[in-house]
Amino acid sequence: MSITQNLTTAISSSSSAFLAPSSFNSRGHVSLPVKSVGICKCVATPQEAETAYKTRVTRNPNIGKLQAGYLFPEIARRRSAHLLKYPDAKVISLGIGDTTEPIPEVITDAMSKRSHALSTIEGYSGYGAEQGEKPLRRAIASTFYSDLDIEEDDIFVSDGAKCDISRLQIVFGSDVKMAVQDPSYPAYVDSSVIMGQTGFYQKDVQKFANIEYMRCNPENGFFPDLSSISRPDIIFFCSPNNPTGAAATRKQLIELVQFAKDNGSIVIHDSAYAMYISGDNPRSIFEIPGAKEVAIETSSFSKYAGFTGVRLGWTVIPKQLLYSDGFPVAKDFNRIVCTCFNGASNISQAGGLACLSPEGLNAMREVIGFYKENTNIIVDTFDSLGFKVYGGKDAPYVWVHFPGRSSWDVFSEILEKTHVVTTPGSGFGPGGEGFIRVSAFGHRENILEACRRFKQLYK
Repeated sequence: MSITQNLTTAISSSSSAFLAPSSFNSRGHVSLPVKSVGICKCVATPQEAETAYKTRVTRNPNIGKLQAGYLFPEIARRRSAHLLKYPDAKVISLGIGDTTEPIPEVITDAMSKRSHALSTIEGYSGYGAEQGEKPLRRAIASTFYSDLDIEEDDIFVSDGAKCDISRLQIVFGSDVKMAVQDPSYPAYVDSSVIMGQTGFYQKDVQKFANIEYMRCNPENGFFPDLSSISRPDIIFFCSPNNPTGAAATRKQLIELVQFAKDNGSIVIHDSAYAMYISGDNPRSIFEIPGAKEVAIETSSFSKYAGFTGVRLGWTVIPKQLLYSDGFPVAKDFNRIVCTCFNGASNISQAGGLACLSPEGLNAMREVIGFYKENTNIIVDTFDSLGFKVYGGKDAPYVWVHFPGRSSWDVFSEILEKTHVVTTPGSGFGPGGEGFIRVSAFGHRENILEACRRFKQLYK
């Protein structure tokens, strides 16, 4: 075979499709015939076209109702995009409410000891009680519910209040009507949508149908006019509130409990920030007479002990809380817990027990005091700039008013010009439009630097 034939065969069997028509002339003027292929175009194939097979399972239509992404992942996405645009910027995150200060050693020592014990025959333990270990349940009852007639078996230990919110939604099912504060923590509304309790999102009013949005604003002291809402089955109520930072007074909680009794409703009281309350406002809804007949309370170690990553919380469901047919709500929640959950980590529970020791309580109060000092710095900054500022006293959040402006626009302006991440108020519901939430969770030097940048932007 000639050299021409050899080369022609080799090229034809490999990359000839990518060669334009031409001649190859060696020093010996050997000419190779090449197939004319014209212009080659590389076209990207859509991923959908590449996947020929699809199941016959339809998507949950309720998840399709959700708007955009969940608020905090969306903020994280925008933060990442900002870092790509400004790779050298020192971005300070005061958006998502994630703690920053180390967990006190008295607590981590207990978790470490429990962890090492698992490597011994004597100290090993496997599955625990789904409801939580008895010593921890007993400590929660005596620490937070002393003299309130809450017993240890009314308490369900979990991997966090947010997880319990979804488990409670499973308990109540799709055939209920929810009421939420507006603005409020997004998980209440989103879990209601996923459960099928709502209609479609109404863009003109920025609300989901079949949810009662209880407007909470400066004009009503961040407590809703209950006489103006239709009867709900379940009322989500957070005090101190995320995002506004407002803590309900005793008089307001008495009104809420009475409203629930008059309407046969159940209140789910989120008290995840109760230890931040510095005045006389109730830290538990069970301080209100009659609340055990109409209320559930959920709480967490996340913002007290820096357990956002450790994951530990609890929910209280009193025996007196009954459905319309007289069946105890706690029994249904217990069934859901036993079906969907194998109990909180035994290492986390060891940490929780240490939190409630005298030394642990003192350590948690010191950490909370540190974050409250951060809130004072943030409040003073925006006050000095002439803004209307709310919250910051009984919660680690500062609620700043930008009247007449889109909260996402303000979020973008602050991020673009100061490299500080905040949270747009409209992400918490239509009642949050025109506000931003600034979290006090941060290292002191970052709080001071962020406030310096705020002053430079809005001076």
